Amino acid sequence: MEFGPLIKYYRTQKGITQKELAAGICSIPHLSKIENNSKDANEETISLLLERLEISYGDMEEKEELIKSLLKDFGEKINFYLREEIEIIYKRLKELEHVIPFSAQMYSYELYKYRYLLFKGLLSDAEEQRDLLHKQKKNFSQHERYLFRYYNAVFLILKGQYRSADDLLEELYVDNDNETTNGEFLYHRALVKTSLEHSGHAIHFGKLALQIFMNQHNFYRILHTLMLLGINYTHSNIYEEALVCFRHLIRNAELLKEEKMLPQIYHNMGYLHKRMNNEKEALAFYEKSLALQPVKDINYLVTLYTIGELHWSSQSYDKAEECFQTVKSLSKEIAVKKYKLLAEFFLIHMTSLEKGIKYLELKVIPYFEETKEHKDDLTRFYKMLSDYYSTQGMYLEAVKYFTKLN
Repeated sequence: MEFGPLIKYYRTQKGITQKELAAGICSIPHLSKIENNSKDANEETISLLLERLEISYGDMEEKEELIKSLLKDFGEKINFYLREEIEIIYKRLKELEHVIPFSAQMYSYELYKYRYLLFKGLLSDAEEQRDLLHKQKKNFSQHERYLFRYYNAVFLILKGQYRSADDLLEELYVDNDNETTNGEFLYHRALVKTSLEHSGHAIHFGKLALQIFMNQHNFYRILHTLMLLGINYTHSNIYEEALVCFRHLIRNAELLKEEKMLPQIYHNMGYLHKRMNNEKEALAFYEKSLALQPVKDINYLVTLYTIGELHWSSQSYDKAEECFQTVKSLSKEIAVKKYKLLAEFFLIHMTSLEKGIKYLELKVIPYFEETKEHKDDLTRFYKMLSDYYSTQGMYLEAVKYFTKLN
């Protein structure tokens, strides 16, 4: 505990002068040095000064230990995703906030507060906290510097800046080998690799994280990691492993009453069956996912669009049209250009093949090539265009898209 600044804080709060506080205990210059931490005082002097301020020396020492214990518990509860307990501990820490700046845990508290804001998804508040911490980083311990950089990587993930997050996590892995063998760090590496479509690396880090979480009985993180593994096994065409992951997910999410995860699990299970050409099973899972989602939401839009595609590929054009009309309307409402373009393409295509192909070339393909984020869609549409021009005997155009395909 930094008793000098603490004494100054309570003295000024109570409106007591240095002369009044020092009387009979020490000289005024000595008190001034104590308050500015330029001179160490013995325990007896500190106790007498605190007593005059009606503060217990022993109580301050206990609060120091309590803050340290609460912060350790706080970090563990965040790692285990125990939301109710996180809020209880955060409330207790807030009650001690007037003391924390004078404790040895001052920077640790501010770092864990940063992590809490990220956990809650409060990104604007988290950004302010990050900027505040950046100004103090020269005072951090080695562990605190690691935490600050790691939490910055989590911030980048939440902002969707996956390449920057990947670079930072790689730097941390190289610089802090002992710090980066925990489940959370490995989970975030797997998450970033998933977002960058590096499925092999994602599976590697995901399996390492899963083993740690299983050893810790960290049930919520087990679910999150199984989700990543299921997605990456699907993209890697390792379908049996993906099925095992999603079946475990469905069973355990239902047991843990994780209703928020179920729509995503059902959607990914639907995608897996779609990749396996099990269209009936895929449609059933997509519809289960859709039924659990709020309507004015990007995830609802994605699932509904996929259902429309399934109806279109099975030539249920009336159902497909109904889906795409809703997708078109909803994507305008929530300003999602990708699905507006895709819905319009299929609606035009169902009316006129030639007009659909022209729309695909002039509107859809340029958008996807510019954003560089939709490789699977681009591949499919290049093939569609190549096949169309081949059947029309327009071989130069066919070769153009066949070349892009490869």
